[in-house]
Amino acid sequence: MQRVAIYPGSFDPPTNGHLDLIERGAKIFEELVVAILRNSEKSPMFSVAERLEMLRQLTADLKNVRIDTFDGLTVEYAKSIEATCILRGIRAISDYEYELQMALMNRKLEPTLETVFMMPADKYSYVSSRLVREVAQAGGPVKGLVPEIVEKKLREKLEPAYRFHDEIHRVEQESPAAREKKKRKKRA
Repeated sequence: MQRVAIYPGSFDPPTNGHLDLIERGAKIFEELVVAILRNSEKSPMFSVAERLEMLRQLTADLKNVRIDTFDGLTVEYAKSIEATCILRGIRAISDYEYELQMALMNRKLEPTLETVFMMPADKYSYVSSRLVREVAQAGGPVKGLVPEIVEKKLREKLEPAYRFHDEIHRVEQESPAAREKKKRKKRA
């Protein structure tokens, strides 16, 4: 029997923490299905198609990883693809409390479906898609938090915020004399 696991989530956007769990999960399971939840109640930054494409690019070298989408209950999706396990990441105690409730509910709904918790590498233990979105929307740097492909997509999507941040940084780096000279030139 082939062990198939699903790693469900919104992946909006995919982070280095997600990629860390995907790579490690691929070593444990014969097949790992990264399943993007289509949630009509949320307003995602990236469309399902954009997230699907980013994750496909990021996992192209992992032959036993498949990217898919689903809606509805995770346990129903798991049954539909004959998965026996759900992979979930835990960064902090607050994650554990939420994930434990979900795992117990999933077990109640489908007793044969196991949940495996993995902690991301220490350097990604604080990274979440929500925090990455907030930093990016403010024009802040996300290098090291997300793969380069995702960083590029964030810049494209949020170009005005990044231009504003870059301009402020450039002005801050100018000497006071250079700023004064520009002011005089504008007045003239």
